[in-house]
Amino acid sequence: MKTLLHSSAAALLALSAALAAPLAHADVHGRVSIGMVFDNRYHHDHYYPAPGYVAPYVPRGAVIVGAGPGRYWFHGGVWYQPYGPRYRVVAPPFGVVIPLLPPSYVTLTLGGLPYYYANGVYYRPVPEGYVVTAPPPEAATAQVMPAPPPPAPKAEPIIYPRNGQTTEQLENDRRDCNRWATTQPNAQADSSVFNRAVEACMYGRGYTMK
Repeated sequence: MKTLLHSSAAALLALSAALAAPLAHADVHGRVSIGMVFDNRYHHDHYYPAPGYVAPYVPRGAVIVGAGPGRYWFHGGVWYQPYGPRYRVVAPPFGVVIPLLPPSYVTLTLGGLPYYYANGVYYRPVPEGYVVTAPPPEAATAQVMPAPPPPAPKAEPIIYPRNGQTTEQLENDRRDCNRWATTQPNAQADSSVFNRAVEACMYGRGYTMK
């Protein structure tokens, strides 16, 4: 009987200690359990899905880069590739070009040249947009430049299917239009051109965007 009482008391003490643990500690473990990693290089201080994490689908609004086996989906600084019927988080290859930088990044100066960093990836500006590049030798001593004030966020457009398209068809059309928009002149260097190209493509497929 005494052994049972001692065991119950020990269990209650363990439960009380667990409940009294700091919430931040629990939050970190919760993030890790779903495959999140914290990137604090250059005080970037953002969480991202870990490489190898498998998602059931890519986030809405992801930009398609490349074609065929070398096709990637890019969204919020995270790169995805098809993995069976799902999508796996991967590291992008050097040399691939994206039209726009992720919404959060760190601006660096190395050898007098600008670099942009986010989620373990370094980018360099090129005429077509921003190219993924190998970490420069001076990365450890890079000078972080103050980021300019962010522009006012643009509201997510409302898309109305004029021809009664299904939600699945809408997503397929949107991905196709994102891919097509990157082929338009200056679209990969100017976000306004890219957005107008997407809108024109969607309108041509029977959608109204406001």
